[in-house]
Order: sequence, then structure tokens, then C-alpha cells
Amino acid sequence: VQLVESDGGAVQSGGSLRLSCAVSGVTFSSYAMGWFRQAPGKDREFVAATSRNGVSTGYADSVKGRFSISRDNTKKSLYLEMNSLSPEDTAIYYCAAAPGILPSLVYNMEYQYTTWGQGTQVTVSS
Repeated sequence: VQLVESDGGAVQSGGSLRLSCAVSGVTFSSYAMGWFRQAPGKDREFVAATSRNGVSTGYADSVKGRFSISRDNTKKSLYLEMNSLSPEDTAIYYCAAAPGILPSLVYNMEYQYTTWGQGTQVTVSS
């Protein structure tokens, strides 16, 4: 199983970025997917998640209304659209895969995810 995030980037406060994660080696639609992030000196935290079928989504309160998670099961890809970025969003962002029992379940805990990407840096300047 391999998860490969796209390059992140550097933007100014208020800007937007779109992350993608390409998945290979598994039946993508069998996995719920999520994004997590880790800021310098802080623990990794949940950002957003989507169910196996993409119908259900969940977000951390800190990103709700600004970030949007989506997936394309035909392209075996996961996306994170990030808008109204602030310096507090600066972190390494990771995509992760969780074996999904039911098609519509969303997972927001790290231990539920079995496979992780290498991470991509997002930097937001003020």
C-alpha cells in the first residue's frame, strides 16, 4: 500500500491550496480516508475525513467551513481543498487510510488509520 501526497506549498494568509493524495496497492474504495497535520512542536491532529463512498465527511472544528475533503474512487485519489488559510494552518499534512467496515463511516482517530503517506509541508505566512 502506498500513499503519496502532492507537494504542499507556501501561501500568504487568506490564500488557498489544494492537496492531493494518490493511493496504490489497494482497493481504494475499501478504505475510509483522512487528512491529519502536525505543526512544529505539537502532536499530530485530525483535520478531515471521508467515508469509503465519499458520502460522509467530518472536520476538525478548527477547519470547518474553510477546508473541504473529497475523493475520486475512479482515480484512487483523495483531495483537501484549503481556503482562508492562516499561519495556524502551517504544518506537515498527512493523508491516511483506514480499513472501512461500512461504506458510510468516517473515522477521526489516528489509531483507526493503518497506512500513512510521507507528509507534505504547508506554510502560511502572515
